[in-house]
Amino acid sequence: MSRRPGILVTGGAGYIGSHCARALDAAGYRPVVYDNLSTGHRGFATGALVVGDIADKATLTRTFAEHDIAAVMHFAASSLVGESMTDPQKYYINNLAGTLTLLETMREAGCPRLVFSSTGAVYGNADSKALPENYPCAPINPYGSSKWMIERVLADYRSAYGFGSFALRYFNAAGADPAGGIGELREVETHLIPRAMMALQGHVPDFAVFGDDYDTPDGTAIRDYIHVTDLAAAHVLAIKLLLEGHAGGAFNLGTGQGFSVREILAAIAAETGREVPHVVKPRRAGDPTYLVADPSAARATLNFQPGHSDLATIIRTAWAWHSKAHPLKTGAPS
Repeated sequence: MSRRPGILVTGGAGYIGSHCARALDAAGYRPVVYDNLSTGHRGFATGALVVGDIADKATLTRTFAEHDIAAVMHFAASSLVGESMTDPQKYYINNLAGTLTLLETMREAGCPRLVFSSTGAVYGNADSKALPENYPCAPINPYGSSKWMIERVLADYRSAYGFGSFALRYFNAAGADPAGGIGELREVETHLIPRAMMALQGHVPDFAVFGDDYDTPDGTAIRDYIHVTDLAAAHVLAIKLLLEGHAGGAFNLGTGQGFSVREILAAIAAETGREVPHVVKPRRAGDPTYLVADPSAARATLNFQPGHSDLATIIRTAWAWHSKAHPLKTGAPS
């Protein structure tokens, strides 16, 4: 048996999970990717791949037994804000109920260490200040609500069972592996940066800015963007602390700097030399005006220092990935 600690990465064939599995491997751990491949990609998986759903307790139990799992990184979830508004049941079943099955299996396997993929959406429609972790959580969509419920479950497990867990609340994950091997690749893309780039490539004919009447300097919503490589590094730091006996807690992963939708489109134009064609549509239900992290607690506890999250690096690595993953269509904007 390998002496490298085995880390189960649920959703490890998806965008963020696959970057984290690679970071684990590079840091001397043994990633075991567990993914139902509904949105993930077999070719993104690093290490052993188990095709399974977190609701499938039998497969989970067998995976823990066969792979000697020391800790878990949990990314498997439904994650589209708009869809959560129209189909909340899917989000509570997949995210909350699925996580409860995973936690039950972990306890039975004697594996009480978890790094949970949470979100800045737990804060809801916050004010314009950078948000610390003690800011009141009041999610305004079922996606954020499901994540907040799981955080509460984890706090109870920590108190009752001595279960070590980090809930890492990241804001807008962006960018791609600087080596170009993996990036954002979804059948239906909803995120701003990849969708804008696909519009440039001629793959998205209906790119829209949702709302230009927000109470912000240019009228568009403001978000904190963090490079996926930096997210992965933070997850590895959290795993290390859990294996050393740290109890965990909730931490923001962001930069503390916000950019509006129009600022992102301008940065993409500067990198690519092409203006993103778009129309303005009404705001979407469930979208807050301003969502920016106060990352000081993660710096202090995790020693988290983003090294790739300047906007230029985010856009450059994302464009390199999309240029490879989505070749330019004839008739695309020039």
